[in-house]
Amino acid sequence: MTDVPNSEGPLPERIARAITLAGPIPLSQFMGAANTHYYATRDPLGARGDFTTAPEISQMFGELVGLALADLWDRAGRPDVHYVELGPGRGTLAADALRAMRGAGLTPPVHFVENSPALRAEQAKAVPHAEYSLDLVGLPDDKPLLVVANEFFDALPIRQLVKTPQGWRERLVACQDTLFIPVIGNTIFDPIIPPDFRDAPDGSILETSPPSVAILRGLAARLLEQGGAAIVIDYGYAGPAIGDTLQAVRGHAYVNPFEDPGEADLTAHVDFGTLIEAARVEGLQAYGPVPQGAWLRELGIDPRAEALSRTAPDRAGEIATARDRLVGQEAMGELFKVVALTAPGWPIPAGFA
Repeated sequence: MTDVPNSEGPLPERIARAITLAGPIPLSQFMGAANTHYYATRDPLGARGDFTTAPEISQMFGELVGLALADLWDRAGRPDVHYVELGPGRGTLAADALRAMRGAGLTPPVHFVENSPALRAEQAKAVPHAEYSLDLVGLPDDKPLLVVANEFFDALPIRQLVKTPQGWRERLVACQDTLFIPVIGNTIFDPIIPPDFRDAPDGSILETSPPSVAILRGLAARLLEQGGAAIVIDYGYAGPAIGDTLQAVRGHAYVNPFEDPGEADLTAHVDFGTLIEAARVEGLQAYGPVPQGAWLRELGIDPRAEALSRTAPDRAGEIATARDRLVGQEAMGELFKVVALTAPGWPIPAGFA
């Protein structure tokens, strides 16, 4: 399938023209076009944006990520490395992680993979010395890589396959009277459905993300060639599994994913099982997924929160609330998962032993 035409006019009009010319488009194409426009045209983070990520909740998150990487680097023999972050938001995580790494003697050059001009401007304020690329191809190739991907894979396009009385078909997006609506295509997908799901009840949805697997495989090739490790943090499940997880967030509230494409953040839960299997097939060691809350506690978030509260007793309540948001089972602690990927011969990262 071709991309939505890069012609003039608002994005909804461009998508509507593409559908008029070629018929309904895959959900993945709709989601890709919407998120490309969305992230290119705004800073979506914080109270005045659409959502808040863990690094924006508390400095503790980025600090513990940095300390986990510094510990791994130390046990690997302290090689020269690059710090790489995929989709680094405002650069908050990187700034906190790099500060913590400096305290452990690790001061790596920084490389961000980021497409959004708006977010690059914010990242430059937080980490002025960072280098940039649009994809993995532009990453440095002379040293091992320490890679972080926090809430990166959830925004990559997904395909949805739907069980119908006629078998498994793909969910497409049609346009009717300027409204975008999901419809079911005619192409048969039964041969690629995992055997355990082929007889699922009608209406069941199986999600796949070919771009996620492609990026994972590209990252694996780099780590195998150069050495290093990656930490992936996101909301998701140990799949594959049946379920519709597509969602749209705007102004910190859920909205219809098919309304106003490009004006809300479209995401889906990450299938960590598939990513881990892809990593292992490529030759990496894979660990997890473990719940974010358990991982942060293992890394020491509780004593870090206590230390911050002693330093700033007037902020003790705020610090405790932030810790609870990051580790609480009813907040981010259970839904968010952490996976570690390492090149052969590299140590097991902290929190996964």
